[in-house]
Amino acid sequence: MSTVGDQGADAGGSERDTRPPVSAVVTSLGAAALAALAGTLAAPIGGGVVALSLVAFAAGSLTGSARVLSWGAGIGVVGIAVAAGLGGAVEPLLVAAIALAVAWDVGDHGLSVGEHVGREARTRQNVAVHAGSSLLVGTLSAAVVYGSYLAAAGGQPVTAVALLLFGAVVLASAFR
Repeated sequence: MSTVGDQGADAGGSERDTRPPVSAVVTSLGAAALAALAGTLAAPIGGGVVALSLVAFAAGSLTGSARVLSWGAGIGVVGIAVAAGLGGAVEPLLVAAIALAVAWDVGDHGLSVGEHVGREARTRQNVAVHAGSSLLVGTLSAAVVYGSYLAAAGGQPVTAVALLLFGAVVLASAFR
């Protein structure tokens, strides 16, 4: 018979592992790597800064820290802004932004799943559906931003940066 104090323990009496599931960590780091690659294609210096977010996502996943994950996302946003400021092409920057948002969202979701059901629970389908939903929202948001860019930019780099920042705000609000 279990009591309230036993809810975190399994039948063997050991504590449940509350780290994020491996599937969430791998998906998050894969998306962060894609963001770094896309950022590097846009502008190598900006891509290097985005690559630092990969380290932060790994650290946040290993320590179970949502704050470190958020810092990783912030570093990635700075890297994308640097790449845009250096004249990086819009298309790889949008891919980097979507991949960065998916990396952060899946990593954060993994922390939540780990806390609720533990690392060893069957979570692959849950993580896959969550990642797919995040990717869909990001892709639709980027399509709207890119369409606006094509319609209004007229080749002006300052306008492109402004539209990308607007898209980042839309993307962030869609995930919240």
